[in-house]
Formats: sequence, structure tokens, C-alpha cells
Amino acid sequence: MITIVDYGMGNLDAVLNMFKRIGSPARVTGDPAEVARAEKILLPGVGSFDAAMKRINTSGLRGVLDHKVRVQRVPILGICLGMQLLTRGSEEGQEPGLGWIAADTRRLPPMPGLKIPHMGWNLVIPSRSHALVEDLPPEPRFYFVHSFCVHVDDPMDSLLRARHGIEFDAAIAHDNIYGAQFHAEKSHRFGMKLLGNFARI
Repeated sequence: MITIVDYGMGNLDAVLNMFKRIGSPARVTGDPAEVARAEKILLPGVGSFDAAMKRINTSGLRGVLDHKVRVQRVPILGICLGMQLLTRGSEEGQEPGLGWIAADTRRLPPMPGLKIPHMGWNLVIPSRSHALVEDLPPEPRFYFVHSFCVHVDDPMDSLLRARHGIEFDAAIAHDNIYGAQFHAEKSHRFGMKLLGNFARI
């Protein structure tokens, strides 16, 4: 069972529906007691970094999530803003991130002719093999909506890279911690495959 964390800033219905389509049991909850029983966690996110971290910190979820991820080492996947929350912090705000992975979230730099936010389909380039990204369809592409991007310290933590003016990490993994910058729930067969892989990890 995958527990989708509801802290008030996620694309919850779309994520839940995608898991239903691929036949993976999932539930949505914002109850810390239910999250404490989770076998696998998905952390969604839409909106601003600081607002998301403040909600997590004041909802009673922060301590539970820290324990599940750092002590029990339950697999967790952050998507879109949820991936950025896994890092030490973001140039978007002042709040510290969850700090579960050695990475920073930085602003996509403005460039002539480049639209920000980065919105739409984009090809990704595999950095290395991993269960989360195995057997993706040929020429994998995902749907992005973001103005900030993640850069990991250790290249071995990068699974997929993408380019929008600059290269950035589009999917990451370190031990039991996973992230995807794109909206997997909006990425059709590519997103279905990635979420299915996560369900089997």
C-alpha cells in the first residue's frame, strides 16, 4: 500500500487515479498516525517551497516523516515540489528543506528566448540504471511545470537528467529516497511506468 501524504499542497486526485490505473493499492491521508503505519510513501507538491515546508512542519507530519525515512528507511518518492522538499533548501524561499538528500534547489536561470516556468513535455537522459527508471519506453519524456530545479552533490544520486537552458536532475535516488521533478501523474505511459516501478521497489 502506497501512502500519499496530504499536507494541503498536492495533486492528490490525479496521483491516486494514476495508481488505480496501474493497479497499485494507494490511499491519501494527512493523519500522522496513518502515515506512521505507511509501508511506502509518496510526497506530492504543487506551489511554493516555503509554504509547503511550513505546512509539513506545523501539521504534525514532520517528525513522523523523518522517523519513517531516516530510521525505518521506508521508500519515499517526492514528485515535482515534493522532490525539491527532499533537498537542503531552495532559492525560492528561506525555510530549510527536509534535508534527506545532499542536494539544493536552484532557480532556472533566465535566458533569451527561454520561457520560465518550464512547462510541457521534455526528453530525459538516463544517468545510470536503477529500479525506479528501468524499462522506460523508448525516448522517455515527461511533463514538467517548474521554475526551480534540483542539483545533487553526488552524480551517483542522479537517475535522469533534463535540459531547459541548463541541465538539471529530473529524477534522483539515494538509498530509500527517490525524487522526480516532473509530474509523473500527467506523463501518460512514461509516468505509469515510473510509478509502477516505485510500487514494486
